[in-house]
Amino acid sequence: MQHRLSHGMLLDEKGRLREAGYATSLVKAYRRADIKAPALRIKEWDYYLIYNDRFAIALTMDDNAYMSMLSASFIDFTVPCETTVSPIGVMPMGKVNLPASSAGGVSKWSIPDKKHPAAFTFTTEKGVRKLQCKMENFQNGKPFVCDIVLTDEPRDSMVIATPFPGAPKAFYYNQKIVGMRASGSVSVDGKLYTLDPADTFGMLDWGRGVWTYENTWYWGAGHGTVDGRVVGFNIGYGFGDTSAASENMIFVDGVAHKLEGVTFNIPQTADGKDDFLKPWTFSSTDGRFEMDFVPILDRASCTDVKLICSDQHQVFGKFTGTMILDDGTPIRLKDFVGFAEKVHNKW
Repeated sequence: MQHRLSHGMLLDEKGRLREAGYATSLVKAYRRADIKAPALRIKEWDYYLIYNDRFAIALTMDDNAYMSMLSASFIDFTVPCETTVSPIGVMPMGKVNLPASSAGGVSKWSIPDKKHPAAFTFTTEKGVRKLQCKMENFQNGKPFVCDIVLTDEPRDSMVIATPFPGAPKAFYYNQKIVGMRASGSVSVDGKLYTLDPADTFGMLDWGRGVWTYENTWYWGAGHGTVDGRVVGFNIGYGFGDTSAASENMIFVDGVAHKLEGVTFNIPQTADGKDDFLKPWTFSSTDGRFEMDFVPILDRASCTDVKLICSDQHQVFGKFTGTMILDDGTPIRLKDFVGFAEKVHNKW
């Protein structure tokens, strides 16, 4: 059973989630001032992923209290190869001033890093998102520059409000907007790539919350066209107490179709470690998301300084299988580009 959120404030007067569950829009109002947990535990971020079947751009702006980050990635599926650069700022403590809603406002931040100075601006107004970013010395001494516009925002998105067991003032409020049309350009290594909205789409991972210290999560998503229709999905689990609702949804022409549980079946090596570049499968408790997944590239990074650890594997690849809509209609995917990730954090 999936509990659907009602409209209202996200947190009560004690800084606790008023309600756990899912929605298809930001029905709960988030206010940073309502948080009662220690300020160093607050985490806020905007993450955009824009891609077609040839290349992808990932952009992150976040304020994790004791650190800010501007991250840019360029992934070339044809080689395949990727470049990620993520300059860090120290102790922003909310000064990044990320908007309290994804529906409008400006996210603007710069980091005067000695090697990779960066300045990002994300602007949202009347359903149009403009992503303007520059980072020096991104690849071969040349800058990363992008000017991207996202339009045709779908009616529905994946929204979830999640508590954490044993931590009453911790919460995760998240929205995934999947399948926006993308236009504009990105310059990498002196080469200009043009984004065609006919085959290039963007998604937003918008998150605000107070996390517990150590977590492992699984997340996957994809978008594109199938028989002339804009199709996408969001799948995931492992982060917080999702007993009230999962974050699994299918999207067709902007309309959400809610799924129950989905499991990531990651192959293992002989010594029991995840073998991310071997073919995966995905299975579902309701039989409505059954997929094979052939990896193209693992965008991996690992930082481990004992007290702080982040081990990330975002694997891009091709999904082939069947998704079942609420009315029983099958949507069949074949070599549908998307990603699936496993991330372990201690921070």
